[in-house]
Amino acid sequence: MMPARRRRRFMTCTVVAAAFGLVGTQSFAASGDTRPRPWNARHQADIGRKHTKAVLAGHGRSALAAQGGDDGSDEAENSAEGTAQYTEARTAPGVVAPGAYGAAWAQLQSMPHTRGDWDHVTKKAYNSDDPRYRDINSNSSGGSGDVTGRITGIAADDQGYVYAGGANGGVFRSKTGGGHWQPIADKLPSLSTGTLALDSSKRLWYATGESNTGATSFVGTGVYVLADPQHGQFQPGGRVGGAELESTVIHALRFAGTTVWAATSRGVWSHSTTTLSGPWKLEFAPNPDYLPGGSKAADPSAPYKNIANDIAVDPKDPSKVLLAVGWRGGDTYNGLYGKQSDGSWKPVSGLGDLPTSSDDVGNVTFGAAADGSRLYAIDESPAQMASNPDSGLKGVYVSKNGSPFGPWTQIADYTKLKNSGSALQGAGYMPGIQSWYNQFLQVDPTNADHVYLGLEEVFETKNGGTSWITPGPYWNFSFPCWSIDPTKQTGDCSPTTHSDQHAVAIGSYKGKSWAYVGNDGGIYRRPLNGAVDSGGHAKDWQSLNDGTIDTLQYYSVGIGKDLDHGGVSITGGLQDNGQSILRAHDKVMGSNFGGDGGDTIADPANGCDIAEEYVYLDMWVTQDCGANNGAWATDPTKATEYEVAPPDKDLGGAGARFIAPIAADAKDGNTWVAGGRHVWVQTKGYAIRSGAEWKNAFDLGAGHVATAVASSGGTVYAGWCGPCNNQGFSRGIAVGNADGTGWHQLNLPVDATIPNRYISGFEVDPANAQHVYVAVNGFSRKWTEGPGAGYGHIFESRDGGASWTDISANLPDVPANTVKLLPNGGLALGTDLAVFYRPAGASQWQVLGSALPTTAVLQLKLGPDGELYAATHGRGMWSFDPRRLKH
Repeated sequence: MMPARRRRRFMTCTVVAAAFGLVGTQSFAASGDTRPRPWNARHQADIGRKHTKAVLAGHGRSALAAQGGDDGSDEAENSAEGTAQYTEARTAPGVVAPGAYGAAWAQLQSMPHTRGDWDHVTKKAYNSDDPRYRDINSNSSGGSGDVTGRITGIAADDQGYVYAGGANGGVFRSKTGGGHWQPIADKLPSLSTGTLALDSSKRLWYATGESNTGATSFVGTGVYVLADPQHGQFQPGGRVGGAELESTVIHALRFAGTTVWAATSRGVWSHSTTTLSGPWKLEFAPNPDYLPGGSKAADPSAPYKNIANDIAVDPKDPSKVLLAVGWRGGDTYNGLYGKQSDGSWKPVSGLGDLPTSSDDVGNVTFGAAADGSRLYAIDESPAQMASNPDSGLKGVYVSKNGSPFGPWTQIADYTKLKNSGSALQGAGYMPGIQSWYNQFLQVDPTNADHVYLGLEEVFETKNGGTSWITPGPYWNFSFPCWSIDPTKQTGDCSPTTHSDQHAVAIGSYKGKSWAYVGNDGGIYRRPLNGAVDSGGHAKDWQSLNDGTIDTLQYYSVGIGKDLDHGGVSITGGLQDNGQSILRAHDKVMGSNFGGDGGDTIADPANGCDIAEEYVYLDMWVTQDCGANNGAWATDPTKATEYEVAPPDKDLGGAGARFIAPIAADAKDGNTWVAGGRHVWVQTKGYAIRSGAEWKNAFDLGAGHVATAVASSGGTVYAGWCGPCNNQGFSRGIAVGNADGTGWHQLNLPVDATIPNRYISGFEVDPANAQHVYVAVNGFSRKWTEGPGAGYGHIFESRDGGASWTDISANLPDVPANTVKLLPNGGLALGTDLAVFYRPAGASQWQVLGSALPTTAVLQLKLGPDGELYAATHGRGMWSFDPRRLKH
C-alpha cells in the first residue's frame, strides 16, 4: 500500500521588476507502479512533463510520489511557476521603480483608522499530522507535526534566545530555547525575511527581502539592527544606511572585523558595523548598467543581471574575499569573483573541485567553521539543472584550510546524499532538485568536521563529509516504519521536519546545545549531537510551531457554520501546508487536504462542505470536513474526498493559472464558477463527484487564463490575462450568464479606465448584478513603463462593465487583491499592505481597524457569523466585526 502523495506548492510573492521563473528542463517520470495509493496520482508525471515542454519557466503540479517515487514529481517546476505567476501579478507589464513599496507604506502611516481591532483567528497550533483528517487527499501521518509558514531566517544565542523570521511574517523571539514566541518586527515596513544574524556584540541584524534566489518573494526595505534583541523590538529608525538596499532581496550577511557584507539581488554591498549611519557602499555589481538609474535599468532582464548569493571572507586575511555571484538559471556573468590589486573584481578559477565556470555556478551558500579551519560550500549548477531531470545540485565542497580560495575538495553530490538515508529515491526528484531554492550550511562551533546541510531535507556529517546521514528526511511515507493508522501516529517512524530547508542556527539553552532549522513548515530543533535510528533518521526532532508563531501563508479562506459544535468552521488554502481547518472549540487546527492549498469554497450553512483547489484548477470536494481515520486505505469506499477538476486542469499552465480562481454564486450556493482558459460552471454544489459535470460556459481565448471570477444570480464576471508576463502583457474581462448565454468580452483597450494590469478580484452588488467592483493588482506605473500600465487599484461599474470609474481616491499605490461589499454598504479592499475601508456614500478610504500586521491580504470573505475574514499571506487569518463600524 502506498502512502499519501504530497501535493505541493506555490512559493510566495514579489514586488520586484520581473518574474524569476525556473529555467530548466527538470521534469518527472513515472516508474509504472500501479499499486493502490492515496490521492489518485495517476497523471502526475505526465502533467509535469507537459508543463516542462510548455514553458522554460517550469510548469508542473506536484511533489514526491509514494514509495519509490513511482509516479514521479514536478515540485521544482511547481514552486518556480508559483513564484513566476505571483511575481507577474505585481509587476507586469514592465518594471516597478525601487521605492514603490516604501512610498506606499509611508502614505499608509498617515491615514486614519476606523474603530475596532482585528482578531487573530489562527493563533492555535496547526497539526499537519492531525489523526482526525486522514482522508485520501491528506498528507497527515507524514511526520511534520505542528507546522507554520515558511521560516527563512534563524539566529540563536547561548542564553536560550532564538529569533525566527517568516517569509512574509516578520521576526519572532523565544526566550526559552524555542516556543512561546513574541513578534518583534511588526513596526517595520517590511516583514519579508532575507536573513537574521547576531554579530560579535550580540546585536541582531535583520535583512529584509526574502533570500530565495532571484527575488522569489517580497522584496524588503533594507537592513535593520536591534541593539538589545533579548528585550527590544525593531524600529524603522534602526535601519542601517539609507535607501540603497530598498526593494532588494538580501541573500546573506557576512561579518569581517568592523565590516558587514550583504549579498543582494542588486550586487554586493558593505557597511561599517560601528557607524550605522551613512550609505551602503556598492562593492561589486557585474552589470551596473542594469541597476536602477543605469542605461539598461528598464530592460526586462535587469533583475537577473546582478544577483549575488553569498560572500566568503578569509578569516586569516579579511582583505581576501570571494563573491558567489549569479542567476540560478544561468548567465554569462555567473561565477566566483575575487578582488584584484587594482581594486576591481574578476572571475577566479583553479580553486580545485569547486566549479568556477558560468555554466556551473548558480545558487551558492558558504558555511565557515568558528575557528576558521574549514569553509564549506553548496553549489547549484544551471547547466545541470537544465540537463539533469533528477537534481540541480553540482556538489558540496570543503576548503580544509578555511580559505575561500581553496583548494576545495568535493565531499558530496546528489547521488551520495541520495544513498545516505534520503527519502527522495525516485527518478526526477532526488536531493538537490530544488537546490536553487533550498540551501543552508551550518558548522558546529565546537567541531569543524560536524556540519548540517539543508536542501529539501536535512543532512548531517560528523567527519567532514566522508559520510552523511539524513536526520531530517522529506517525510516518512517511503519508509517501512510508516503507517496511516492514527493509533500508531506515524507508525514506528520518528517525527521529522517539514521539507524544503531555508535557515539554520546553533544555540544553547540551560547548558544544552541545539540545532535549529527553518523550512516551508516553520522551525524545528534537535540536540546538536542528537540520536538517530538505524537508517540515520533523527529520533529527537521537536516542532517549535506552537501556535504563538503564526507565519502561515494563506491564499484563501472559507467559512461555514459548524453544525456539530456551534459557531463556525474556518478553512483556507496555504503555501506548501495544505488546507487548514479550524472547527468551533478546536484546540488545534488540522489539515484535511495536503500539498498546496489554493482557492476555497465553503458552504456558509455547513462548514463541512468544502471545495478546495490544489493548483492549475485541480479541485477536490468533501462533505464531511475531510474527517477520516485512514480506513479508505484498505477499503476505497470509505474515502470521502473526491477529485472534481474541470477539464482545463489537464492542460496545466496553458489551461489555468497556478492558483486559479473558483467561486460560488452569491445567490445560489450550488452554482459554482471556475476559471481556466474557459469559464466552467457546475450546478450540483458539493454533491458534484466528477469533473465531467462541469459545463463550458465560455472560452476566454487561446493564451488567455482566468485571474478572477465572480457570480451573482447567474451573472458571471471573469478577469483574465494572456500573455501574463512582461512581454506583450494583456488583460481583459468577459461577462455572461452561467447558462452559457450572453457572453462577450468587454472593450478594454490599454488606454481604458482600467489599467493594463492584473485583474485580481471582483465584487458584485447583491441587489444589482450590473453594479460591480474590480480590484487591480500591481503598482501604478508611468505609461512608458508598460503599455497602459496606468494608475488606480479599485474601479466601479454600474452598467455591467460597459464603463468604469476609478474610485481609488486617496489609496496608497499598492497592489490590490480582493474587494468585499459589507452589509452596511461600505467597501473593504485587501492589499499587499493593509485592508482599507470606504464608508457608504464616501469617497475617501481609511485603514480598516487596528492590530492587523503589515502583510499581504489575499482574500476577504464574510462569514455566516457576520465577521469579515482576511486570509493573509504571511501572518495567518484574522477577523473583524464590521458591525463595529458606524453606518
